[in-house]
Amino acid sequence: MCGIIGYIGKSGDTGEILIEGLKRLEYRGYDSAGIAVVNDNKLTWEKTAGKIHQLEEKCREIDLSGCLGIAHTRWATHGEPNRTNAHPHFDCGERIALVHNGIIENYRTLKKSLEAENHRFITETDTEVLAHLIEKYYSGEGLEYAVQKALQIVEGTYGILVISATEPDKIVGARNGSPLVVGVGEGEFVVSSDVAAILKHTRQVIYLEDLQMIVATPEGFNTMTIENEYVEHIIQEVDWDLEMIEKGGFSHFMLKEIFEQPDTIMNAMRGRLIPATGDAKLGGLNITEEELRAIRRIVLIGCGTSWHAALIGEYMIEEKSRIPVEVEYASEFRYRNPIMEDGTLVFVISQSGETVDTLAAQREAEKRGAECMGIVNVVGSTIAREAKRGVYIHAGPEIGVASTKAFTSQITVLALLALVLGRQRIISSAEGQRIIEAMQAIPGHVEQILNSDGSIKEIAEKYHHHNNFLYLGRGANYPVALEGALKLKEISYVHAEGYPAAEMKHGPIALIDENMPVVFICPRDNAYQKILGNICEVKARNGKIIAITNEGNKEVIEMADHVIFIPKSLDFLYPILAVIPLQLIAYHIAVLRGCNVDQPRNLAKSVTVE
Repeated sequence: MCGIIGYIGKSGDTGEILIEGLKRLEYRGYDSAGIAVVNDNKLTWEKTAGKIHQLEEKCREIDLSGCLGIAHTRWATHGEPNRTNAHPHFDCGERIALVHNGIIENYRTLKKSLEAENHRFITETDTEVLAHLIEKYYSGEGLEYAVQKALQIVEGTYGILVISATEPDKIVGARNGSPLVVGVGEGEFVVSSDVAAILKHTRQVIYLEDLQMIVATPEGFNTMTIENEYVEHIIQEVDWDLEMIEKGGFSHFMLKEIFEQPDTIMNAMRGRLIPATGDAKLGGLNITEEELRAIRRIVLIGCGTSWHAALIGEYMIEEKSRIPVEVEYASEFRYRNPIMEDGTLVFVISQSGETVDTLAAQREAEKRGAECMGIVNVVGSTIAREAKRGVYIHAGPEIGVASTKAFTSQITVLALLALVLGRQRIISSAEGQRIIEAMQAIPGHVEQILNSDGSIKEIAEKYHHHNNFLYLGRGANYPVALEGALKLKEISYVHAEGYPAAEMKHGPIALIDENMPVVFICPRDNAYQKILGNICEVKARNGKIIAITNEGNKEVIEMADHVIFIPKSLDFLYPILAVIPLQLIAYHIAVLRGCNVDQPRNLAKSVTVE
């Protein structure tokens, strides 16, 4: 969602630092941007609807030198995306500036009260209330005191940065539900919603917890709660660098990340497979054999692409361990009074580790007595810290808004989990060794699929003008159909639906004609003969068939208009392979339609507001 960055130090080039930081946050998704710098004891600011380069152009006309400032990319919630509603927001006297990620739920009540006290509001946003509350409490006790008083009466989520022209050597930050990371440099601090904006300056970071604050000056910093209780923080070191968030010669981050998947899938398995005994080890679970045997039910929770990975995980775990698995939308979980029985183990799945619905679901499950573990990508994220136990997928930073490499890494980790649980119950050592051999071959198989990108692009060229697609699969490949349709919707703005293939006859078949491309995921698995029947039904209605199947499958060649081949593997591993062509189809169609692949409209990389 919104990107936040603040700087305090001695460089004097604060405006340049902040604009560069905003560019590092661009991938999060936004519709407007703004900046404010304390310069000669006054606030100098600019903001605009649209992209960061438009803000940068306007900033050339003003002096943004100085040693203190904040900046923001906004993803609109309250109020349309225009210059007025863009952040930063100010108090009545334009001495205080504030940027905010989150939603202030009681802002209407607070706004009425402040208006009765003659505070003047100029925006439609919930955020502006915070600026005026801080103004109300700002006195000789300092900016941090006013921020604390304001935050003690607001309800909702926030990651905020606040500066004041009255105190030109201080920046105050706080969080509750929205991430905030503090980069600790030599004589300077960079505070942001994302490590990506910090790395050029320092690898030393502090992750604020909910209801905590930081007060930083060029001389040092203090951390505390919003109730003014001292908090000690350990400085951690980020283990990745800027090269990992550059395009590396690719046209788009998404394409780069698709082509990184042989490596990222291998990284998800690295050090976790034990070929000699057919076992896997997921050390982060920190779970004993006795605890593993006590599991009676597993609940997998996620949103969007992570929910699709969870659906695939359901098939994998039930098949290999015979443990009942349920998959829940995180956004619905805590609103339906969920039942958490003894022996239930919950896994929350999130690339960013900051997804607000998934985090809330985790907290709800724990409140009801369930043991929760995380499957996340971002080290140090809120879900990773709060879950305490879990598995990192080790996909590295994913910049493209539409998830690709994180999805296949999540499935890989879920396959490892299925193997761990299965070996405790029904899988023999020999079967475990067979699974490990097949898993070790997956990165090479993905590389082979990627080598056919040219022919996949040719298919995209034939169909990029179509505005409706249908994706069909059976078993564990049904969630792959959902994911393929989602990718096309996300980045191409093309209407697409994923369905279990057998359900086509229960409605979607009415849509099929010569203008409807239908993508079938049909490897030679135990549902193969059934899905051939579905292909015949589409062919009989003149639908255009794009089939993804195993190498050498001549039956499908005769039936489909286009065939994309994937290497042979074990049935339960096919989703990892089958999704790669779907990612490439979506990417190429988006490019051919002139869409912004890495920053699709209205979407954000990490959804941190409800």
